Parts: sequence; C-alpha cells; structure tokens
Amino acid sequence: MASPRILITTDDFDLANEVAALRANDKRVGAVCSFIGTVRDRNDGSDVRSMELEHYPGMTEKAIEAMIDQAMARFDIFGARVIHRVGLLQPLDQVVMVAVTSTHRGESFQACEFLMDYLKTQAPFWKKEQTPEGARWVDARVSDDAALAKWGIQASNA
Repeated sequence: MASPRILITTDDFDLANEVAALRANDKRVGAVCSFIGTVRDRNDGSDVRSMELEHYPGMTEKAIEAMIDQAMARFDIFGARVIHRVGLLQPLDQVVMVAVTSTHRGESFQACEFLMDYLKTQAPFWKKEQTPEGARWVDARVSDDAALAKWGIQASNA
C-alpha cells in the first residue's frame, strides 16, 4: 500500500524511510529529489531559541494536496511526499520534507523546488519564534513571494 502524500505531525521523520516508501516497487523511477528544512538558531538578526508551528487540521492537508496536484500537472513526476511538523521545535530539528520521484532528475528538481516555494507562502502554517527579545510571529519573506512568482503564481499574502 502506498504512503499518503501528506503527513502533518509532531513526530520527527526519517528521510531514508520516506524515500524508500515513495519509490517502492516503481521501476519507472530514475530520479528522486528531496529537500529537508530545519530550524535555524538565527533569523532576522536574532538568536532563535525555539519555533512553534500551528495549523488548521484538515485545511492544511487540503491545501497541500492541491499543491501536489498542481506539481503533478506541471511536471512529469510519478509521486510526491510532503511531511511538515507542527508543535514546539528546537534549532537543528527537522521541520519539513519534500520528496519527488520521476524518470529524470530535471523534473524531480523542478517539482521539489515548486512544492517548497508553494509551501513557504501558501500553506496555512503559522510560525512563532522565541528569541531573547521575546516571541514573534514569522511572516513570509518578499524573497519567498518572488520565488513563487517565477512559477506564474501570485502569493495570496502579497
């Protein structure tokens, strides 16, 4: 049985296991591209002690499913898997994983980048960092909106 395309979880994940499940028994796969995002210890010039992520269950999964559907329509890929953690995370913790399979690397690279660009601006997650100056909410960056625009998509938060 194939893994679901999306997992929102408080638990950590293992890239090797996730990639193995994504490409299991699919002899067409010649390329796998993956991206792992982690919590940094600095952001916007301040130390980051922790980051807390919130989401709306059901709404978040539906939005990410639509993103994957768009990637499947735009690129010649066989499968995609997105894992995003929520809850309290520390620097070095894994936050997000995107993995994509295809026949050739170009399609996998593009689809993986597309999904990450989309996730950074359009997925309904809310991030709050704890810094020495106190707690602060993290907004999408102008550079994230520009990355999404290169795919012909206008960020809804712009």
